[in-house]
Amino acid sequence: MNFQTTETIQRLWETFLQEQLASLPPEQREAFANQFEQRFGELLGKSAGGNGDAGFFDLLGLGPQGAVGFDKIDYPYVQPDFDDAVVPSQLHAAAELYFIYQHERMKIFEVVETLQRLFRLGKMRIQRGPGARGLYLLEKWRPLRYSRQDRMMAYRRAFNYGTAQPPAGAVVNRNFHRQIVGFMVAMSQYFRDLLIGEVIRGGQLIDQRPFGSVGTIQRIGLDLRYALDRSTYGNIFALAMEVGHYLIQVLNLLDTPDIKKAFDANTKWDVVEIVSNRYLGGVAEPSQRAKMAESGRRILQFVADNDFKTATDPILFQSVVRPMGAHSEAWLAAYRMTPEGRGFPGVTPALRSVLGVPQPA
Repeated sequence: MNFQTTETIQRLWETFLQEQLASLPPEQREAFANQFEQRFGELLGKSAGGNGDAGFFDLLGLGPQGAVGFDKIDYPYVQPDFDDAVVPSQLHAAAELYFIYQHERMKIFEVVETLQRLFRLGKMRIQRGPGARGLYLLEKWRPLRYSRQDRMMAYRRAFNYGTAQPPAGAVVNRNFHRQIVGFMVAMSQYFRDLLIGEVIRGGQLIDQRPFGSVGTIQRIGLDLRYALDRSTYGNIFALAMEVGHYLIQVLNLLDTPDIKKAFDANTKWDVVEIVSNRYLGGVAEPSQRAKMAESGRRILQFVADNDFKTATDPILFQSVVRPMGAHSEAWLAAYRMTPEGRGFPGVTPALRSVLGVPQPA
């Protein structure tokens, strides 16, 4: 389809759209407007046709019709696909790796290594129970697992967490923490604004528009997707899968009756606390880290599976992200209680900082 025909169709479409929306009841206009916008995008995509070679040759005068005017050259419509160019499996692996990282900060792996050392030295009163058997198997499987150094390298590459030296030339996601905090505060701000709007208006819906910024969540979510995608190539997927299974084994091991009895503990988390205080210099915020692991993984899974389309229905978006609002608030509440989060300025100032808005003097 040539440029002149496409331009005429666009003008006629806008006229048709205004006439049709004007004839609809106000409560139905938004739903139909979104459908019309989607159809218009499909129409533009079909109007482009081919791969652009014919239009290029026509511009040079090398086409079958020789030199032609601009009005007869194919319309150069480029399909926007940048936001779709991510590998979902890498993003899901990053979500699992984040869950693992928070357990690393809880000293789970250090605790089990301490138990293995005590078991080898005969300083634990266990010998034949399931805990003893599990410690023996973990020791024998050690050569088959990624080492602590590999984990530290993965955290540095994917999240820029830790002090491990990244390999030369490796892509390091240096803005991850800023982006995930920004996404959490944007989600929290969205639902806080929505709640204010509902209180002021006396209802959940008015003109089918929620009082909240969808664009901010979409922008930060897209940046988070892109940065995670480009920094999680290589062994991140395999490492997340393997260490994830290892973490399951470790948590099951800490919950065995003979190990809990050896430390006079009621739960596996009691074992973690006692061993950390006794041998590792103190406990490391297990309650806060557990909540950050749970809610952070869920948010990253949501980011991985959501394409954040620009022309999304705001009511539909509100329904889809509503469960994420609780996770964002829970993550922020736990984050504020950790050493790195104690300087958190609050939701609104943090969102202003992430978006580059100047802070008031």
